[in-house]
Amino acid sequence: MILRATSDGRFRFGDAETRCVLGKGGVIAATDKREGDGASPIGTWPIRRVLWRADRGPIPDTALPVAPIARDDGWCDASEDPAYNRIVKHPYPASAEHLWREDHAYDIVVVLGYNDAPVRPGMGSAIFWHIAQPDWRETEGCIAAAESDMRAALKNARVGDAVEIDRA
Repeated sequence: MILRATSDGRFRFGDAETRCVLGKGGVIAATDKREGDGASPIGTWPIRRVLWRADRGPIPDTALPVAPIARDDGWCDASEDPAYNRIVKHPYPASAEHLWREDHAYDIVVVLGYNDAPVRPGMGSAIFWHIAQPDWRETEGCIAAAESDMRAALKNARVGDAVEIDRA
């Protein structure tokens, strides 16, 4: 199954279409994507796994690999670091986003296979599908949707599925 997010804020999975938001930098060709540009990379990205905050809700019902987020989990966004675009443990000596957040954006995080095989330094990291902010503000380059829509889509997701990011 291919789940599809488009620049006009539509997210399609199966026969359903819901709302989503993409990066504040718009959508951009993956070859032009750079760390920190706020853009969502155009392309089809395999779903690697699902991470979730066990203290904030039930485990997502899915056939995908699922793991709980720990308080010290982070995601390295330092281009020069050997762990760039990988999960790390805090405290971490290089720049790394905290996955355990005060807001609810990362209560469910779907890790997408963007810039991970092989990793290209500086070409962007932490491209996730996660929960949208209550005000539906644009992301730093990820896809964000309502938690209920994520849970509905994940019910039918299987290993080998992917998320496509494209222009409308």
